Amino acid sequence: MTAELVRGQNHPLSQARLEIRVSAGAPIVAGATLGDEDGRVQGTDWVAHPGAPTLPGLEVSRQAAADHRLAVDLDAVPEAVHRVTVLLALPSGVGGPVRFGAVAAPFVAVTGLDGAEVASYTITGLDAESAVVAMELYRRQGAWKVRAVGQGYEGGLAALLADQNLPEAGQLAHRINDAVAQGMARSIPAPPPVTADTDRARQQTAPAVGPDQGGQTPTSPYGTQGAPGPVPQSPAASPYGGDQPPQNTPAPATAGGPVNYSHPGRRNTAPPPPAPPAPPAQPGRPGQPVAGDATGWSMDERLYNQVWGMFEDLARSAAAYRSAVDFADSRMEKELDHVLSDPRSRIGGQGDAAREAAQAKHAQLVDQARATLDRDLAQLTAESDVVEPALPPAYARWDNPVWHAYRVPMEMPMALRLGDLHLPESEPLRIPMLVRLPLERGLWIDSGQSGSLDGGFHDSHDLRRLALETAVAHAARLLAVYPAGDFTVQVIDPAGSGAQALAPLVQTGVLAGPPAVGAAGVTEVLGRLTQRVDLVQMAVRGGASESLPPGFDTSQQLLIVNDFPHGFDDRAVNQLRYLADEGPAVGVHLMMVADREEASAYGPLLDPLWRSLLRLTPVAEDHLADPWVGHAWTYEPPLVPPGSEVLRQVLNQVAEARRSWNR
Repeated sequence: MTAELVRGQNHPLSQARLEIRVSAGAPIVAGATLGDEDGRVQGTDWVAHPGAPTLPGLEVSRQAAADHRLAVDLDAVPEAVHRVTVLLALPSGVGGPVRFGAVAAPFVAVTGLDGAEVASYTITGLDAESAVVAMELYRRQGAWKVRAVGQGYEGGLAALLADQNLPEAGQLAHRINDAVAQGMARSIPAPPPVTADTDRARQQTAPAVGPDQGGQTPTSPYGTQGAPGPVPQSPAASPYGGDQPPQNTPAPATAGGPVNYSHPGRRNTAPPPPAPPAPPAQPGRPGQPVAGDATGWSMDERLYNQVWGMFEDLARSAAAYRSAVDFADSRMEKELDHVLSDPRSRIGGQGDAAREAAQAKHAQLVDQARATLDRDLAQLTAESDVVEPALPPAYARWDNPVWHAYRVPMEMPMALRLGDLHLPESEPLRIPMLVRLPLERGLWIDSGQSGSLDGGFHDSHDLRRLALETAVAHAARLLAVYPAGDFTVQVIDPAGSGAQALAPLVQTGVLAGPPAVGAAGVTEVLGRLTQRVDLVQMAVRGGASESLPPGFDTSQQLLIVNDFPHGFDDRAVNQLRYLADEGPAVGVHLMMVADREEASAYGPLLDPLWRSLLRLTPVAEDHLADPWVGHAWTYEPPLVPPGSEVLRQVLNQVAEARRSWNR
C-alpha cells in the first residue's frame, strides 16, 4: 500500500533495490547526494548529477526532462553513506521557467522493482525557489527509511549544495548547469501534451490494457540512463528474485487471432470538444494498422501525434530490451562469481557444468528479450508502412509521391520533418523526426569532420558542399509548407563558396534578395535583422503590435549563414548570438552551416550560440537523444534523391504563388 507522505513524514523501506520517479510540468534537473552519518557530503565525488550520473548504488538521468527515473541500490552504497538526498532544480540559461511557482508541483515516488509505489510525495508550497531537496533515504539502526523534505532554495543549486557543506558548491552548480545545457542542445524536444491528464508518473504505474503492445508499466532498468524499464510478469518474476528476465506484459490475446494495432499507451478518443471535432479516421480491417489512429482535431494533428507515439513506443521497447540484456549479463556474472568463490566447485567438472548452465540461462534470457523486441518492432513496422504513405508534404520524405501533387498551402502545418531517426536494434525501421512550427530554436548544420557512421566524407570540401545542400533542402521544405508570403529566406555567403548548392534557391527566385557576400554584406543583413527584432520586441512589449511601420514585412524570416565565421567581426558575432537568442520569439530564425572548430578562436564566447541551436548533420550520425530515456538515436538528413527534380518543381510553385500573392 502506498504511503502518501507530507513534509517531514517518514516511512520504512523494506527493499534495497528501488526506483525514484520524478514528474514535473517542465524539464527539470534531477540529482542526488550521498551523506555521511552527520549528513555531510564529503566532496563533489559524492554528488550524482547529469555531468557525473553514476555513483556506487546510485544512477541519475543525464539530462533535464519532465520525467526522471533514479535507480538506487541501498546495498551497494558505501558503508560510510547514511543518507541519499534527492535534489531537483530548474535548469538555468536555457529559456525555461526560473521558479518552481511557475510550474506544476513536482511529484516524487519511491517504487519497488515491480513498479508498485512504496511512498510518494507531492512538493507543494514552492514559489520563488529554483532548487529543492525533494526527499531523502536515510539509515537508522541498520534499516532504511524515506523522509519527505521539500526544502526549497531561492539561490538555486549553488545555495542548495552550499547548505550541504560543499565548499565547491558554486563551481559544481556551474558544471551541472553546463552539462544540462549541452544535453538539451542535443535533445529532440518532446511534443506538447495533447490532454490534461494526471502526472506522467501516475499514468505509467497503471497497468496496460489491450493485447500485444509495448505500452507497459516501466520498472527500474539498472544499466540505462534513467530509462523506463520493462515489467516483471509477477512479483516472483522480479529481476532479482526469480528466474525470469524483465519483459513486456501484454494482456491475454486470443490464440491465433490477429494482432490488435490499437495503442494502449496512447489516447485514441477525441478530447472534449470546444468545437465539433474533425471526423475520425475510418477504421481498417481487424488486425490492420490505421493511419491517423491518434488524438487530434484534424488528420494533420492525428498523424503528428501518431508519429510521436511510434517514436516513444520504439524508445521504450528498446529500453526494455537493453534492460533485460543488462539483467541477463549481471545474473550470469553473479552465478559465475558464486561458482568460483567455492573452492570445491573448481574440482572435477562441477565448475565447467555450472559455467555452461549459467551461459545457457543467459542465452535463454537474451533470446526471450529479443523475441519480445522483435514482436514490438514488427508491430511498429507494420504501422510505419501504413503511416508513411499517408503523411502530408510537411511530414513526408522527398521521395514520397505526395510531392507530385503539391500545392502551396493556405495555412501553416503543425510541424515539419527534419529527417529520420532509428536505433541500432531497429535498423530498417525509420521514425520521422518532426519538430513543431514555428521553430522554437535555430538549426546548425554541422559541416565539420564528425563521426559519420559509414566512415565516409573524409574530404572536407565534399562535406561542406553536402552540409549546404542539406540546409537548402531544409529551407525549401520550410518555404513549401508556409502559405505564400508568410515565409522569407535570406542568405549570407561571405566568400561566395556556396553558389552551386544555393542555385535552386537563387534560380527559382524564392530568396528575398541575392546572397550577401563579403564583410559589407554580412554587416548589412545582420544589422537589418537585428533592427527588426528590436522593433518587433518594442511593439509587442508596448502592446502596440499593430503600430508597426507601413509596409513592414510581417512574414517569418529565415537567415541561412554559410562558412561562419568567415567575414564576421566581433560586432557581427554578437549580432548573430542576439538573433539566435531573441529572434525565434519574434519570427526571425537562424540556420547555421558551420564547422565549430573553425570558430574555436572565439573560445567559450560562442558556446551559448552552439548550445542554443539544434545540431543536425549532413551524414548519418548518432548524436540526438530522446526526452524519455536518452537513447542515442541515429539521425539521417532529408536529402533529395539523386537526379530528382522534385525540389526545383516545388520551389517553382512557391515562387509562382508568391508572385500571384504580390499582384
